[in-house]
Amino acid sequence: MSAQQGNDRLLRALMRQPVDRTPIWIMRQAGRYLPEYRAVRAKAGSFMGLCTNPELACEVTLQPLERYPLDAAILFSDILVIPHAMDLGLGFTEGEGPRIARPVRNEADVQALPVPDPDDRLRFVLDAIRLIRRDLAGRVPLIGFAGSPWTVATYMVEGGSSRDFPRIRGLLRAEPRTLHTLLDKIARATTAYLNAQITAGVQAVMVFDTWGGALATPDYLEFSLAYMQQILDGLAREPEGRRVPVILFTKGGGIWLSRMAASGADALGIDSATELSAARKATGDRVALQGNLDPELLHQPPEWIRREVARVLESYGHGHGHVFNLGHGVQPETDPEHVAAMIAAVHELSPQYHR
Repeated sequence: MSAQQGNDRLLRALMRQPVDRTPIWIMRQAGRYLPEYRAVRAKAGSFMGLCTNPELACEVTLQPLERYPLDAAILFSDILVIPHAMDLGLGFTEGEGPRIARPVRNEADVQALPVPDPDDRLRFVLDAIRLIRRDLAGRVPLIGFAGSPWTVATYMVEGGSSRDFPRIRGLLRAEPRTLHTLLDKIARATTAYLNAQITAGVQAVMVFDTWGGALATPDYLEFSLAYMQQILDGLAREPEGRRVPVILFTKGGGIWLSRMAASGADALGIDSATELSAARKATGDRVALQGNLDPELLHQPPEWIRREVARVLESYGHGHGHVFNLGHGVQPETDPEHVAAMIAAVHELSPQYHR
């Protein structure tokens, strides 16, 4: 497939259609491990300054594609733009991560939350999508994304990052109805946001459930998967006759893959803790699988990386429906040349699995 013809390997793989080799993109492929990203981030003045500037967001989205022969671009943004649009005072502190100035702690806080109109409050994201699609000129597909309602709610309730989630766990136990109301609002806002992304031009979407794996199974099904299901049910999956594949990813969610596969998602992201062979068996080839090289392995020498790429490809095995990716986002200290070694290994070693 030439760049002039357009590379649709990702979209075909997500629909479990034949491809000539396993497509590859990487979570956080536009980010701090790239010196060119750090230069643009400095020019923007702040992380939110970068996210809310469509021209700069477009520039950093495209940077990895100028450096690497990847099979997709992923929109540069953040999962917390929904609470930003809800006027909760989102900010980012270097070394500490996101902070929510006005966290949501009780029923009155939840009732006061608006469900933002993405064409108004998140127009900067939609403008960035239109710019990216223009500049991509069909070279590769563009992936849009959002956070899962549970994951976004953890930040909104805790007021920032957390290891143990004491406040939202307390809400779950003491006031489950209030938490359900919050999750429903986030789900409705996220559905509208992803549909607006699709209208603006993204060709696949991914829902990141970073913290669903912290829940016990009954709580995961009730407070996380149910609201991702709500989003899936509300998405415009075939606008203008074209299928927009949806990827669900719950970090730490290996034990729930069969339930996730029944959601109607086209693909599931698989973290590094679950072997692709086991994931494929659990899902019965009902969905495509994305993953799942351990990001830590990119700190190893290129020959080591090549060996691990071979292992991941072998674990999925023959047949279509595999999108090569990391088990989570690329780490900031990663050598860009090691990313290049991984991509080269996928290009070299994966065609044998598609004959």
